[in-house]
Amino acid sequence: MAQLVTIYGGSGFVGRYIARRLAKQGWRVRVAVRRPNEALFVKSYGAVGQVEPILCNIRDDISVRAAMQGADAVINCVGTFDKGGRNSFDAVQVQGASRIARIAQEEGVGRLVHISAIGADLHATSAYAVSKAEGEAAIRARFPGAVILRPSVIFGTEDQFLNRFAGMTRMGPILPLVGGRTRFQPVWVEDVAEAAVKAANGQAAPGIYELGGPEVLSLRDIVTQILACIHRRRAVINLPFWIGSVIGTVLDVASILTGRLFRNTVLTADQVRSLRQDNVVNPEAKGLSGLGITPTPMGAVMNDYLWRFRPSGQYDDIKASAKALPTVPEHSIAGQ
Repeated sequence: MAQLVTIYGGSGFVGRYIARRLAKQGWRVRVAVRRPNEALFVKSYGAVGQVEPILCNIRDDISVRAAMQGADAVINCVGTFDKGGRNSFDAVQVQGASRIARIAQEEGVGRLVHISAIGADLHATSAYAVSKAEGEAAIRARFPGAVILRPSVIFGTEDQFLNRFAGMTRMGPILPLVGGRTRFQPVWVEDVAEAAVKAANGQAAPGIYELGGPEVLSLRDIVTQILACIHRRRAVINLPFWIGSVIGTVLDVASILTGRLFRNTVLTADQVRSLRQDNVVNPEAKGLSGLGITPTPMGAVMNDYLWRFRPSGQYDDIKASAKALPTVPEHSIAGQ
C-alpha cells in the first residue's frame, strides 16, 4: 500500500506545493486544515481519493491525533503572524508544534518535518522569532529525529511578499518602506517544497536546515526588481524604524480596540522589530545544497505572476511592441 502523509496546513501557501509533489510520487496525502470545505482544490492533485482534506485544529489533541492515525510521515506547515487571539504565536507556533511532535512520537510516526523560519531565536526582540524558536525546541525535545526547515522569505504565485509590494505600487507615486536596508535571501516555494518532500522520503538527516535563494538582496533592491518587472516608476522612501514602530503600534491598538474586527495585516510593531535583523542563511548552516537542490533566483519566476500588476496587465508587452513598430507616412497611404 502507498505510504500515507499527514500535512497540517496542507492547503496553505507552502503546504499545497508539498501536497502536490507527494501526490505525484504516489503518496496518499491527508491535508489537515480547520476549514476542509475551503481546501477541496487539493483533491485535484492526485487520483480519486488519493488527496483528502480533513478537519483538524492543532490546538486540540483529539483532532491532531485523529488526523495522524496511520501516517508514515507528518509535515507541519502551520504558522501565524497573529500575535494575539486564540490562534496566537504561542498557541500555534509553540503549543501546536509541540502537540504535533508529541503525538507523532506516541503514534510511532516514522518521520516528522517542521516548517519554521530563518531568524528563529530564543533571545530575539521579536515575539514571532521567539515563538518559532520555542516551537523548534519543543519539537526536538519530543521528536529528536525531526527535520526542521527554516526558509527565508518565500516567493511564488500565491505569496504575500512580492504580491504585497506589487499591490502597494497601485496606491500612489510614493512607496514607503520600513527596513529598506534589511537583507533577505528570497527562496522559491517549489524549492522549499522539494526540501520538505526529500525529508519526508528520508533523504535528509535529522536537524535544522536554513533555506535561501541564490541572491542576498536588501528590501529596497527587491522592490526595485518588482518595479522593473511590473513596468512602474515609484519614489521608494525608506522610513526610519521609529516611524515604523509608531505606525505598527497604532495599528495594533486599533485592532485591540475594535475587538479584532480590524485585523492588522499592514504592519505590526513586532514585524518592525523583526525587520531590524537580516533574514539570510547562516554560512555554517545546512541548506538547499546539502539536499541536492539548486536554488532558483527570484527573477526567473516573478514575471510569471506579477504581470497582473502592470499598467495594462497581460497586454503591457503587446502595447510596448506596438509602439516600437515603424509608422507609415500618410502620403504613402494616399498614393496607393
